[in-house]
Formats: sequence, C-alpha cells, structure tokens
Amino acid sequence: MEQRLQAQHDGILTHFDRQGAAHMVDVGHKMESHRKARAVGEIRMQPATLEMINSGQHKKGDVLGIAHVAAIMASKRTADLIPLCHPLALTHVGAEFVTDEAQSRIECRVTCETVGKTGVEMEALTALSVALLTIYDMCKAVDRGMVIGNIHLQEKRGGKSGHWQAGQA
Repeated sequence: MEQRLQAQHDGILTHFDRQGAAHMVDVGHKMESHRKARAVGEIRMQPATLEMINSGQHKKGDVLGIAHVAAIMASKRTADLIPLCHPLALTHVGAEFVTDEAQSRIECRVTCETVGKTGVEMEALTALSVALLTIYDMCKAVDRGMVIGNIHLQEKRGGKSGHWQAGQA
C-alpha cells in the first residue's frame, strides 16, 4: 500500500496525497506560461437529422450556433463540474463543427487557451462534451439513436511537460 501511495505522489496520480486522500494539486510554485489544449469528438446521427441541422430547418433554431455557445459556457464552468480542477481565467475558447454527410456525423473541435500555472485540457474536454450533448438535446425528439463518441484530447501545449499530440510517442 505504501509503495502504491508513493508512486501516486511521485506524479502517476497527482490528485492523491501520500495517505491516498484526494486533494487539489498545489500549483503555486509553477511558472505561468501560455497553455493551449484541443479536444475532438463526434456525434453520429440519421442522415435526415444531419440534413435538418445543415439546412437550418430545426424548429429549435441554429443547432450548431447554440452548441458553440454551450461549449464556451461549459469551458468557463469546468472547475464547478470536475471536483479537483483549478478555476482558470481562459483567454480564448473556440469551437468548430465539421459535418460529414458521407458518415452522417458532426465532428466537433474545441480549443481552449490561458496564461497560467496549470493546463486547459479539462476545459477543452468539458466544452467538447457539452457541445455534443447540446446537439443531442436539441435533436433527440427526431433522433434518439444519436451516438456521441471518440472524445479525446488531440493536443496540448505549454507548461513543464511542453507539447503533446495524440498518436505521437
């Protein structure tokens, strides 16, 4: 048990102290740097649902416009949703949606940035998830079989660990 706790404290699981209790990581000693994270995910749906979204014929309004606003709002509330996240002053949040008619899906890409002592990965992932959930919520009356998936961090920059990109060693 003590060996496992030591490994956790040495950086494997940083949200636990030596006794195994959850805690917010102390970032007070870290230097501020420009930090950026990009998350990607998708929602698959029936072709008719995608056509309704693309044509702007949804009775609830601009589905992707509302999902864009939802992403921004969610990124700013991440520390309220994820128990051990630090509240961050975001300097930029962007969300883009790419429709793929051949696969009957919408890919969402969210980028979050800050200048601070801790990264913005959780803000990007939270924003992405809420954007996709917003699309689901707005379209569930016509397509309950939509599938949200492939949510992942694609890239992060900044901080002590530097640049990381999915698929690279």
